[in-house]
Amino acid sequence: MSYVIRLGRLARLGPLPLFLAALAPTPAAAYAENGDHLIVTVRDAGSGADGTFEVDCHPARGTHPDPVGACAGLDGNTQWGRDTFAPVPEGSVCTMLYGGPATAHVTGTWAGRPVDARFDRSNGCETARWDRFVPLLPGTGA
Repeated sequence: MSYVIRLGRLARLGPLPLFLAALAPTPAAAYAENGDHLIVTVRDAGSGADGTFEVDCHPARGTHPDPVGACAGLDGNTQWGRDTFAPVPEGSVCTMLYGGPATAHVTGTWAGRPVDARFDRSNGCETARWDRFVPLLPGTGA
């Protein structure tokens, strides 16, 4: 009941607090037990970053070189009601700045949703998307 009262108080303050609450990262308690498991396959990233790695979050563990950082980065990118791994939207205007040959494929489950996402650095939008997922994906030094 106090939850309803607090939400009512936020609503009286106007739309801004509710909007900000919607942008907050998903709390760790919202993730299903044993549900945050990803397999990351990286190719052509150089510097020994290529390979297939597993990462589990909440708690962070796995064969990934930095499971704690990968999970923290994913938590920071996750917003309730949005697909964390969504591709660059069709029709996006992107710079034609090639970011290198690196590719990645991420599969598994995150926040209760299946994941099957592909990444590359073929243009400015794809490179920016890749960079948002560092350290789950390797930094390329570019």
